[in-house]
Amino acid sequence: MGRESSMKPSYEILAYLSTNKERILSGGNLCLYSENEKELTTMMRDIAKGLKADVVKLTNGDYMVIRI
Repeated sequence: MGRESSMKPSYEILAYLSTNKERILSGGNLCLYSENEKELTTMMRDIAKGLKADVVKLTNGDYMVIRI
């Protein structure tokens, strides 16, 4: 049986990290921009470790830090 539309998602997006300024949008989540991939991955690891969260790498190269 599928998830009902009234049910709350079982995950929370804590942060969105990107090297593309145009994909950084304001909202309820922490959105961070980095000039290069190395700095981006360092920030992603530090944030995920500090928040004890999981990381999803999107096909466009961006990262989402999520808590399940």
